[in-house]
Amino acid sequence: MSLNTFTLDNGLRVIHMQSYAHVVYSGIIVNAGTRNEKPEQTGMAHFMEHMSFKGTGKRSAWHILNRMETVGGDLNAFTTKEDTVFYCASLERDFERAAELLGDIVFDSTYPQSEIEKEVGVIVDEIRSYQDSPSELIFDDFEALLFHGTPLAGQILGTEEHLLTYGTRNAQDFACSFYNPSNAVFFVYGDLDSKRVERVASRYLSHYANRVAGIPELEGPGIYCPQCVEMHKDTHQAHVMIGSRGVGGRHENRIGLYLLNNVLGGPGMNSRLNLSMRERTGLVYNVESNVSSYTDTGVFCIYFGCDLKDIERCRRIAVKELDRLCQDGLSDAQLRAAKKQLIGQMGVSTDSFENVALGLGKSWLHYGDYQMLSQLTEQIKGLDRGKLLDIAQDIFNTENLTTLIYK
Repeated sequence: MSLNTFTLDNGLRVIHMQSYAHVVYSGIIVNAGTRNEKPEQTGMAHFMEHMSFKGTGKRSAWHILNRMETVGGDLNAFTTKEDTVFYCASLERDFERAAELLGDIVFDSTYPQSEIEKEVGVIVDEIRSYQDSPSELIFDDFEALLFHGTPLAGQILGTEEHLLTYGTRNAQDFACSFYNPSNAVFFVYGDLDSKRVERVASRYLSHYANRVAGIPELEGPGIYCPQCVEMHKDTHQAHVMIGSRGVGGRHENRIGLYLLNNVLGGPGMNSRLNLSMRERTGLVYNVESNVSSYTDTGVFCIYFGCDLKDIERCRRIAVKELDRLCQDGLSDAQLRAAKKQLIGQMGVSTDSFENVALGLGKSWLHYGDYQMLSQLTEQIKGLDRGKLLDIAQDIFNTENLTTLIYK
């Protein structure tokens, strides 16, 4: 599939990839996430995600809510540590409607105080609900340990204390700094002619002006110091995280680390951790390992929940599996099987048009390119045992691990 890319006069970058589905996924991704917040702005990026739906220069919250719903479309948004995404799924006939609405809510929101007073209560409920889910909360607390003292340590949802102080002026100041066309990407994945995409983007998105020049610099991830921390939580089982920092989104070792993680504790039922901790011993209901990447750093982690009495036994099993990858690596047969599995999983994942569209926007925003499935497949095929052993010894080094335990 071919890519069509261009930049509007106001600096908004546009990327379009052709698909053959009848649904068009379009969105605007803004280079503003939790990592961009100052200490007094905790949770502001997520707050902006909510408030962008609450009124613009020409629409009320009710009109925004109904603009796509009345034609069967779906308007949504989410916030990450490094960006905020507003996107829409619609039929091809309604693409222009979606593009116009996206531009309106991202670049012309007014953040009315009356709506803020209502929405803060909604976000506070979201925070409290999240805090009631230790299997989710522990991931945030773990990253807070890995990136202590930096904005990457912050929780996306923010805190009740900060949210209760935010008003229209705070939102406008944040928008002025970050919600600018030159700091965003408009992405489109759908069965559309490239000329039509260019025409629609020019008509509905080119008139928005930048309120400030340039893109604010990010603070680095800081120095990493391994540690072991226990926290008391009123839960019926223990929740445990073990891991370390990973690599950035365009690091040369990223694909190799993804393959090793897939072998260790990826989504397949045949992952080593699932076999050793669930199938053979019945110690856990859920065990997984994950790799996630930011632009300049990343996270590798193992998560499991178990009975309090089994914490140490489960921890030893996890460390043993890491040691196996560090000392023995993968045999030729194991490497062939691992490559085949990962390539297959990636191929299946492209059946999710929404995920493809979101990946399109994210890649173009942060890296200025997009790696096709064929390119990733070739990178996977090119991995060799020696390189993977080096990666394992670097990332999975048991002396370099941080452990967090809820008990």
